[in-house]
Amino acid sequence: MAFTEVVTQLHPSRVTANFRNTQHKTLWITMAKALDGRSQNFSLDLLHDMYALHKSIQDSGGTWVFNGATQPVNYVVLKSANPDYFSLGGDLGHFRECIRQKNKKALSHYSMLCVDMIYDWSAHLSRHATTIALVQGRALGGGFEAALASDYLIAEEQSEFGFPEILFGLFPCTGGMSLLSRRVGVYQAERMMTNGKIYSAAELKEMGVVDELCPAGHGTAATEKFIATHYRHQAARLALQRGRHRLAPLNYEELRTVVEEWVEAAMGLGEDDLRVMEMLVQMQQARVAS
Repeated sequence: MAFTEVVTQLHPSRVTANFRNTQHKTLWITMAKALDGRSQNFSLDLLHDMYALHKSIQDSGGTWVFNGATQPVNYVVLKSANPDYFSLGGDLGHFRECIRQKNKKALSHYSMLCVDMIYDWSAHLSRHATTIALVQGRALGGGFEAALASDYLIAEEQSEFGFPEILFGLFPCTGGMSLLSRRVGVYQAERMMTNGKIYSAAELKEMGVVDELCPAGHGTAATEKFIATHYRHQAARLALQRGRHRLAPLNYEELRTVVEEWVEAAMGLGEDDLRVMEMLVQMQQARVAS
């Protein structure tokens, strides 16, 4: 399909926004591949860029300026430029330093930035547009939460998902329980966040967590096909989408409470848990670098 596209670089090493000016009016947000062997995770800089982008769309009433003209944004797709990792979630290195330095304020600030990003993506953008997460690799911890915050989750068959936080004595802090329970129920969500299991995309498709499954390398085409089908009855689908959010809304106060409990638990971690966290940081960096 032919299209006109404009690329906005909020920061070339962190995130780009590509507006495809077809009849579907789709904004593709791409998280840049990690540089210098750093983990493919939500750094403070990336969080600030993502929040600024979401805020811009929200404040404009769900529009995007293209060639000097204001265009509606009907679809927003979140993906990663890394072919193997959607996102490994929170910045474990930052967590570790905050905990060792007893810097509770910095840890809380980081976590609330994550909450605000998830809340804006799920609760605000969905009023005007349909949000889609395209996962083409591993989505762990906060990366899994970011994917779950979308209206639809499309995954390539090699993708993997999980919440590894329990391995070092923590739990998802950015709405994992709220987001996952909307798809599988509260008790199943709790089991998935405490068993440390890494799930395949096919398993999650069977459970109803993943909406669309496609072969490796076909994620972009599958997303465009999904959008084209969705657009045929977009008004009705958008109304149903808003109804779903009214019936099963994200509770911001609940998200804030989870962060408060998470920060308290994090500040109480012992040396054994911090060593496990350090091991995971090193594994993440080695994998991304390779």
